[in-house]
Amino acid sequence: MHKEAIFGVDIGTTGCRAVLYRVDGTILASQSIDYPLYTPESDWAEQDPDEIYAAFVTVVRKAMAQSGLAAKDIAGLSFSSALHSLIPVDAAGNPLYRMLTWADNRAQSYKEKVASGDDGKAIYSRTACPPHPMYPLYKILWFRYERPDIFKNTAKFIGIKEYIIHRLSGKYIIDKSIASGSGLYNNQTLSWDEQLLELTGLRLDQLSEVVPTTHIERHMNPQTAQELGLATSTPLIMGAGDGMMNCIGSGAINPGQLTLTIGTSGAVRVITTKPYNDPKGRTWCYNLSEDYWVLGGAITNGGIALRWAKEKFASTEQKVAERLGLDTYDILSRYAEQKPAGSDGLIMLPFFAGERAPYWNANARGVLFGLNLNHGKRHLVRATMEGICYRMYSILQALEEVSGQVTEIRVSGSFTRSRLWVQILADVFGRVITVPGEPEGAAYGAAVLGLYALGLLHDIKEVGNFINIKERYYPIVENHERYQQLFKIYERIYWNLQQEFEEIAKIQRSWKN
Repeated sequence: MHKEAIFGVDIGTTGCRAVLYRVDGTILASQSIDYPLYTPESDWAEQDPDEIYAAFVTVVRKAMAQSGLAAKDIAGLSFSSALHSLIPVDAAGNPLYRMLTWADNRAQSYKEKVASGDDGKAIYSRTACPPHPMYPLYKILWFRYERPDIFKNTAKFIGIKEYIIHRLSGKYIIDKSIASGSGLYNNQTLSWDEQLLELTGLRLDQLSEVVPTTHIERHMNPQTAQELGLATSTPLIMGAGDGMMNCIGSGAINPGQLTLTIGTSGAVRVITTKPYNDPKGRTWCYNLSEDYWVLGGAITNGGIALRWAKEKFASTEQKVAERLGLDTYDILSRYAEQKPAGSDGLIMLPFFAGERAPYWNANARGVLFGLNLNHGKRHLVRATMEGICYRMYSILQALEEVSGQVTEIRVSGSFTRSRLWVQILADVFGRVITVPGEPEGAAYGAAVLGLYALGLLHDIKEVGNFINIKERYYPIVENHERYQQLFKIYERIYWNLQQEFEEIAKIQRSWKN
């Protein structure tokens, strides 16, 4: 039976987006809603699962109304979601605690205990998840020892996509992509790791059933279907993590193609045909489909670092922007453009919330190095942009060591709104940077994977036929040479401050308590 469109739904870190696409990739409707992040203590980052579910229902319902389509016209609902979330729920599926997001570092001490033991490297070799408190593995340990009553009463530990799918279908299922990003999934046996179940004190039935990312559920709760404006028979396609969906959404699915995203956080990824482990433990590897895996590394401090600069140093600019109907970030980008590559020797290590790839150090803290009396606000803004690009460059180096030379770099995320920032990236990398024309990223990737699962695409690679290249940025040789000098100093600063990072992090935590 002919169907008109498919939903790609991205349940992101800061908001939920639902986009209706025709089979050829044309957008029929798009809706999005943001939701809050709660940070009641240092290193804590929580969200309310019910607020996220309500946002999901609203964007799907509004997109249906916007499109003018009937329920019978919808081929399916395919999902992308943020990784590493954790929600303890009771036997009825009710949350017993707010959801811990990927940005939550409260389990750092448990990560340190596990990583320092004899099994630390063995765990990475089985899971391809570097030791870091973002992973549900360590968050579950925190619940076990810090919230024993909640741990005792938890029927299931699930993520946000599982929570929504359960409310839609009544089933607890998790796709291989999200499972392989939990720190609990064995990439060799393709199942939950028995030794890690023992370590966390979990029973197997406290985790969801693992299914392929192309798995389809064909029956929806009637009341929920009515809320969404969909038929109960509308197929629900599991989909994958948002990072994997961004790879598909940008069309970078062939060997040598790399996707780079900078939004709130940031990530660098390549698609491979088998799982890879880095002997140095710098990268992760998550499942995409039966035929593909995604190798990569993510940074915590992407756009949030520039947001820090805006909130702390650009109050006047924000007021001016409001009066003139401008975007404050556009003003900051113009400021940065007025200073030379390298910010006259000012180097920013933008580790405001610890850092992930490639060195996985939740104790890392922000550093401004090279300050002199000539430096000002404009230098600070540019140095922040440059510092984020240095971090992405360090992940690129690790990926090429593990999986081989990258031949094309495609970028997405809010940073692409700044031509200067994309040019800085090209100059730091010394590579051509390609900007695809598809703006929806993960939502589009979810839709494409959904079409593939439903048999409406014969191969995921067909997405390349629908992606237009909007622009290419070429590196400026003299800028690249300057950045190469500064990047070496940037790396040395990081490594020379290991003891100081650990000590200041402990002091900050003790003073907060």
